[in-house]
Amino acid sequence: MSAKASWLRVLGPGIMFASACIGVSHLVQSTRAGALAGFGLLWAILAANAAKYPFFEFGSRYASASGQSLIEGFRTLGRGASWLYLGLTLGTCFFVMAAVGMVTGAFLDNLLGVSARMGTSLTSEVTAGLFLACSGLLLIGQFNTLDKVIKVLASVLLVSTVVAVALTVSAPPPATVVPETWSWTTPAGIAFVIALMGWMPSAVDLSTWNSFWTLERIRTSGYKPTLSETLKEFNAGYAISVVLALGFLILGTLLLHRTESTLPDGSAAFASGIVSLYAQAMGDWSAPIMGAAAFSAMFSTCITVMDGYARSLDRAWAAATQTDRNPMRHRLALVLVALGGLLVVLAFRGQLKTLVDLATTLSFLVAPVIAFWNLRLVTRDDFPAEAKPGRALQAWAWFGLLFLTAFSALYVWVLFNA
Repeated sequence: MSAKASWLRVLGPGIMFASACIGVSHLVQSTRAGALAGFGLLWAILAANAAKYPFFEFGSRYASASGQSLIEGFRTLGRGASWLYLGLTLGTCFFVMAAVGMVTGAFLDNLLGVSARMGTSLTSEVTAGLFLACSGLLLIGQFNTLDKVIKVLASVLLVSTVVAVALTVSAPPPATVVPETWSWTTPAGIAFVIALMGWMPSAVDLSTWNSFWTLERIRTSGYKPTLSETLKEFNAGYAISVVLALGFLILGTLLLHRTESTLPDGSAAFASGIVSLYAQAMGDWSAPIMGAAAFSAMFSTCITVMDGYARSLDRAWAAATQTDRNPMRHRLALVLVALGGLLVVLAFRGQLKTLVDLATTLSFLVAPVIAFWNLRLVTRDDFPAEAKPGRALQAWAWFGLLFLTAFSALYVWVLFNA
């Protein structure tokens, strides 16, 4: 088999990872970081991507070498680990689902002009319809066909972002003001930095999904790639997510920060503000196209997150109770995730930024626990020696774990002493 043919049979999990990342963390948080602090938070984006990399990589590594997902692996660390993972997932999934859903609903609202025509914000209602559609598609099993179409549309967002950044950098708008220096060392600044890094490039607990996707690709393709092939494909997806995070930071810096513009707080208005960045860089003609592309990328993320959490809850319950996975339980988990997320959306009606910051902060605070477990699984004596990460990557992981733990502790200390 040629190298190209092998690559095509491996291709999938890393691209799905990048597709899941190109959502709230990039469209919302990276752009807000640029608008707020210019390039002053570049270090946070790079540090978060670097600190989390080993733990996402370990998801693909563990699945390839063991033939199991990370969730099954957690069970081997003790029954308490399985129950704790289930508890952490239940404690965060509804907020994460709500944040992703509200952002997706905001872009759909902007695309259709629902709130604009009615003269009042109806993003929550649009999001409710969106959740119903996503859960319905997943329940009837039509996600695979739909996902192929969405990935084509999402690729438009990827290419267009690169083009928009190139055009903006080559001819940046004149700075009409000298922006004030923004400091991340204040309580409010630390809170935003934690929220920014929470999903940069994604939540660490979603590393379990890497292991799902790796195993599913092997099953559907009938091809068992080598560990090297699996990791190369994952690394390609990770690199794409990092590049796009930097792209949105650049757009936020050059088109918002240096002109002292702000992104609106309202959901649909916020989405409109994101789409207008492309219009400023590429021309007004691009706004409808980019509105559709941004919604497509977010819809792909939304349906992936809903499906991923349902599978996580099903697998986590099976691991904790030592029972077999059950199709009916998976469907019930899917309905639970959708309804729980919708209730949170309704509770945070019109507060998109607040909800996003809460969800991303929760994800950051649970990251050290999952990161430690991932590291433990791939360095234990019973893990295949030839598949264990090298000393350099293990050292990188320990530094990453220290970084995540230190900033989590800093946030908690500031929270209780502000």
